[in-house]
Amino acid sequence: MDIREKIGLLPHSPGVYRYYNSAGEVIYVGKAKDLFKRVHQYFVPAERLNAKTRLLVSHIADVQYSVVGSESDALLLENNLIKQYKPRYNILLKDSKTYPWICVTADDFPKVFLTRRVVRNGSRYFGPYSSVLHARYLLEFFNRTYKLRSCNLKITSDAILRGKFRPCLDFHIGKCRGCCVGAISKEEYNAQIEEIEHLLKGGVTDVIREYKLRMQEASDALDFETAQSFKDRIEAMQRHYSKSVITAAGDRNVDVFSLVFDGFEAFGNFLRIRGGAVIQSLNLGFKSQIEEAQESVLSTFIAEIESKFGELSKEILVPFLPDVSIPGVEFCIPVRGDRLSLLELSVRNAREFHFNSLKQRERCNPDEFRKGVMEELRKALGMKELPEHIECFDNSNILGTNPVGACVVFRNAEPSKKDYRKFKIKTVVGADDYATMKEVVNRRYSRMLQEAPEDLPQLVVIDGGRGQLNYAWQALCELGIQDRLTVVGLAERMEEVIRVGDPYPLFIDRNSQALKVLQRIRDEAHRFGITFHRSLRSKAQVHSALREIQGIGDKTEERLLMHFGSVSRIAAASEEDIAKLVGPALAARIKRTFE
Repeated sequence: MDIREKIGLLPHSPGVYRYYNSAGEVIYVGKAKDLFKRVHQYFVPAERLNAKTRLLVSHIADVQYSVVGSESDALLLENNLIKQYKPRYNILLKDSKTYPWICVTADDFPKVFLTRRVVRNGSRYFGPYSSVLHARYLLEFFNRTYKLRSCNLKITSDAILRGKFRPCLDFHIGKCRGCCVGAISKEEYNAQIEEIEHLLKGGVTDVIREYKLRMQEASDALDFETAQSFKDRIEAMQRHYSKSVITAAGDRNVDVFSLVFDGFEAFGNFLRIRGGAVIQSLNLGFKSQIEEAQESVLSTFIAEIESKFGELSKEILVPFLPDVSIPGVEFCIPVRGDRLSLLELSVRNAREFHFNSLKQRERCNPDEFRKGVMEELRKALGMKELPEHIECFDNSNILGTNPVGACVVFRNAEPSKKDYRKFKIKTVVGADDYATMKEVVNRRYSRMLQEAPEDLPQLVVIDGGRGQLNYAWQALCELGIQDRLTVVGLAERMEEVIRVGDPYPLFIDRNSQALKVLQRIRDEAHRFGITFHRSLRSKAQVHSALREIQGIGDKTEERLLMHFGSVSRIAAASEEDIAKLVGPALAARIKRTFE
C-alpha cells in the first residue's frame, strides 16, 4: 500500500506515529491528539515546510502508529519509544550522565546511602540529585541527626537475639545507635527511617510540627532531656532546610519547568517544591535535528521528568503551555506573586545551565565551537560563505568636534586586535554621521584593495541604523566590491539587523550565539572608537590651554609637559621653576594666564 493511502486511513484518535526509512529504521517518533490531522501536516506541498522537515519527509518510506487512550498516555509512550529507538530526527536528551539517588534499603534495619544505580529489589529511591554535593550533605545531616548504621551486616531480629554481632567503633564513639546489638528497637529505628523518607519527600514542615508537639509533651512531663533532644533536632532541620526554603512560597507543593532555547537546542530546568522548599532540582539539555515547536519540547521535558521522578504535582508552573494535557494536573503560567518568583528562579537556573554548557563546549573544543557560531551566523544572515573574517565600523564625535571612525576585525569569531584601524575624519565638516561613515568605509577598503585585495571580509557590520548602512553601501558600490561581501547594520535600540534593500528588519533570536557575536563586535567597535575620540579630545584640551599663551609652540609645550607632567601642575608651579625652562618673560606670561 502506498504511504499516502496508508495515512489516509489513520484514525482521528490520540496516539503515537513512527516514520521508517527504506532500510526499515525508525527515523522519527511523534505524538498526536489526532493522528490523522497531525501526520497529514507533514505531507503538504514542500514550500510550506522548512528545510529540515523537508529532509525528514524525503526519507519517509513507511508509517506505523499506535492508538492510546489519552494525550498523557501518548506523551509517555512517545518518550519510551524515543529512548528505545533513538530516532535521528527526534528531540534527544544531550545530558546522559547518571545522577545520584538516595537509597533506603528494604531490610529490617534499613541502610541509607548514595548510589548511581537503581536496582528494583524493594529498596526505595529518592532523587535524582543534580548535585552530588547536595546529596552527600543530606546524608551527613541524616547520619548526624539520627545516627544510622553504615555497616553491611545482614541484621535481623533473630541474629540480634543470638548475639551474632559485636558493636563496632561507630557505636562506641556515638555515631551509631547500635541496632546490631539491640541497643535500639526495630520499631524505634524504623520510625526514624519513616521520618527520613518524609523529609526526602519534602515533609520538613510536618516533621518540625510533630517534633514541636512531642517536645512540648516531654516538657510538660518534666522529661527535659527528651525535650532537649527534640529541640536539637528542630534547630538542626531549620538550619539545614533554611538554605533551600523559598519563604515567599509558603507551604506550596508544585513542580516548576522552564526552558531556554538556542537554535535547535533547548536547556531546561526542573524544580520540585514541597512545603515551600526546593527538594529536587535537575537540568536537562535537548537537541533536535528538525525544527520542533517550543510546546512540543516542553512536553518532552515533562515526560522525561515524570519517567525519572514518578507522579507529577497537581500544580505545574510553566512559562507557556505544553501541547498535551495531563489528567489531574493543572498547568499555570504565573504573572505575579510567589508563583512568578518560583518560575523566575527556575528560568535563572536554566539560563545558568545554558551559559555553563556553552562555556564547557567552548573550553573542550574551542575551534569547533567557533565554527558552529559562524555557521549559525551564516544561516541567520543568509550568507553563502562562512563569515570567518568580520569587520565592524563605528563613528564618534561630540557636536562635530574631533570626529573619528573606528574599524575592528574579528577572525574566526575572535578579536584580531593587530588588524584594528582608527581614522581621523578629513573631508566631513560638522556632525554628519552618514558622510563620516561613507568616508571611513571608502578609505578602509580602497587601501585594502591596493594592499591586500584577497583579504576582503565576508561580512561588514555597521553600527547604526538604515542611514549609516546606506552610505556605507554607497562607498562599497563606488569601489565596485558590493557583490564580494555582505553588509548589514545593527541598530542598538531593538538589536535588529538591517539589510540593504530590505524594508523589514531581521530579528535574530536574542539567546542565539549569532546575535551575541554581532553584539560583541559592535560593542568592541564602540569601545575602540570612544577610546580614540577621548584621547584626541584630551590632547585638544591640553593644546588649547597652553597654545593660547603667546610665545608657546610645539617644542615649548612638549618641554613643559615633559617636565611638569600636566597643565594643572604647570599652573601650580612657581614662576621661578617655570623660568628655568622657558625664561623669565614667558614664565611671567604663563603665571598671569593661569591666575
